[in-house]
Amino acid sequence: MASPLGEEELLLLGVCAVALYKKKKRIRRRKWTKDWLLKRDQYTHTNLLQELRLEPGDWYNYLRMDAATYHHLLSLIAPRIERLDTCMRRAITPHERLTATLRYLATGRSYEDLKYSTVISAQAFVTESRPTS
Repeated sequence: MASPLGEEELLLLGVCAVALYKKKKRIRRRKWTKDWLLKRDQYTHTNLLQELRLEPGDWYNYLRMDAATYHHLLSLIAPRIERLDTCMRRAITPHERLTATLRYLATGRSYEDLKYSTVISAQAFVTESRPTS
């Protein structure tokens, strides 16, 4: 006949049961990134900029600076905001980062809102443009 469990054994059994329950209940992320964010080349705002180059007034209205000033600013800041591609995903180019940041500064829209028009996740925006608190 088996001997009844002691107090320590019951406590250990209870701890194991709780640990297994919590492990099963954890929410796991399904994907590293959303599929539409991986199609940045297709949906990005930089495609629009290629067309706006033909219309200097529209370019200025979109970025609040002329193309020459933009390219000068890009040449100054590109080495500081450039990232390398990884095996997981393609890096956001300095051109895309700067344009998204300028749109943020020009419009005052939230990162979550800009994410849809720039096809850049809110977490990936240039951190220098984030307000500090």
